[in-house]
Amino acid sequence: MNVETQEGKREQWSSKTEFLLTVCGNVVGLGNVWRFPYLCYKNGGGAFLVPYLLYVGLCGLPLFLLETSIGQYTQQGIVTCWRSLCPLAEGVGRAELLILIYDSIIYLVILAWTLFYLVFSFSSQLPWASCGNTWNTDQCVDFSSLNHTANCTSKITTTSAATEFWERRVLAISGGIEEVGSVRWELMLCLLACWAVCYFCIWKGIRYSGKVVYFTATFPYLMLLVLLVRGVTLPGAWEGIQFYLYPDPVRLADPQVWMEAGTQVFFSYCIGRGSQTVLGSFNKYNNNCYMDSFWLCLLNGCTSFVAGFAVFSVLGFMAQKQGVSVAMVAESGPGLAFIAFPQAAAMMPLPQLWTVCFFIMLLLLGIDTQFVIMEGVITSFTDLFPVTLRRPRYREGFVLLFCLSCFLIQLTMITEGGIFVFQLIDYYGCSGACVLFVAVFESLAVGWIFGADHMEDAIKDMTAQRPCVLFRLCWRYFTPLVSLSSFILYMVDYKPLKFNRWYMYPDWAYALGWAMALSSILLVPLWGIGKICVGTGSLRQRLAVLCHPDDDLPLTQQGKCQNSEMETLQDINRI
Repeated sequence: MNVETQEGKREQWSSKTEFLLTVCGNVVGLGNVWRFPYLCYKNGGGAFLVPYLLYVGLCGLPLFLLETSIGQYTQQGIVTCWRSLCPLAEGVGRAELLILIYDSIIYLVILAWTLFYLVFSFSSQLPWASCGNTWNTDQCVDFSSLNHTANCTSKITTTSAATEFWERRVLAISGGIEEVGSVRWELMLCLLACWAVCYFCIWKGIRYSGKVVYFTATFPYLMLLVLLVRGVTLPGAWEGIQFYLYPDPVRLADPQVWMEAGTQVFFSYCIGRGSQTVLGSFNKYNNNCYMDSFWLCLLNGCTSFVAGFAVFSVLGFMAQKQGVSVAMVAESGPGLAFIAFPQAAAMMPLPQLWTVCFFIMLLLLGIDTQFVIMEGVITSFTDLFPVTLRRPRYREGFVLLFCLSCFLIQLTMITEGGIFVFQLIDYYGCSGACVLFVAVFESLAVGWIFGADHMEDAIKDMTAQRPCVLFRLCWRYFTPLVSLSSFILYMVDYKPLKFNRWYMYPDWAYALGWAMALSSILLVPLWGIGKICVGTGSLRQRLAVLCHPDDDLPLTQQGKCQNSEMETLQDINRI
């Protein structure tokens, strides 16, 4: 590892393997396990792969390569890379940084829930497998102990033991966001433990976290393989897999299917957030980021697809046990992780073994992503204030301050009304609309201002390979057009957030949610307008300066990537 040997020098990965494993840990996360399989089943089974793969080709891979290449080319974090590449688009980097901060606030709460379940998985009697606990109600039913007829007739008026454990024991849900209640001290301890692990893994930078990923990025695949083998050998597994993949081409006529395919690609590939830019900035200049992007995107897609077999084979087993359709037990997100799978595992022989494997897998998948989120935030602030934050021990202090700040905010999410706060930030602050809007301006800035041909020159200079001409077309036309269309569709189809389909938030909560969403959306154009207003000279001269890359960039120094002033003005006129 080329560790900092003097003040102000940036770190680099000690090996390509560290970079690949860290990116793998970032893009292969919770969404691959608990979101993609459900979306595939819900939106036409195998037919869902058509819009999904189209989005991967037109947005996922082009933006993944673009963000990684920008970081490697500029050797800068989320904000300062845009300041060097295209000062007019600096708001893109600031919006991405803000989205990452929202991510860091909510992501570790999920890991705290996961750790809570992991601890209880070592119990001799799994607490979500029976109804004889203090938190259970008279409506609680252990479905695995009922015959099929009783199960079908009582399901509407009863709740499962797993559901009551999640809602009444883990969350202790209150009546709404207005009823905050007290802090759940057990969740607080789990949250504190997760923050301690994250802090000591990244406090020294990538020289520590780059070593941790050798375990955290690879071990989940072993757990996934174990769960896959266990799942496909269960009775009823084939029925679950059929529900997962059975194609329904009629669903492709529904715009909602296309929108969900697009948002899944953006979330799964971690694009529009800037985290790939930060990871790429630690590469050596001549790393072949072009081929890396292909292989990492392929790995991400294959992991999502294979995870679906593991998930739906278990759901098929649970449906057969309960005597209901797979559609009755299929869940996504926390509903899959903390209700459906624990309930299914309780019906298997050796239930503790399978729940331990499952929650260890989720914990490691999530903690890898959290490492990258935190590193993205810390590195971006360090690049903004290098004189201060690259001094000895100042980084460690700043990381500690960031962790404590997030922890204090997260205390509101581990109260009895905390789940309402969590969903509000997740639905608005980290929404697909924010990421899609950022992606539009990101691709336009590179495709038309910096220049798609100049980006190709930069990639060729770094990798000795010129990207396929399709990437230029995507950066200029397809990616911004598809992203903008998805953004518009997202806004047109907007529905106010509900909790469990019954609780409507108060008006002030919706206002707060939209304030979080607009904080990143409006930051992109407003920052550019602000840069224009504070500039000097005529409007055309200001635009020429703001559209010109930093002279310290490698190809700019060689004269290969530098437009003359006349060419820059012509580009502005065309725009």
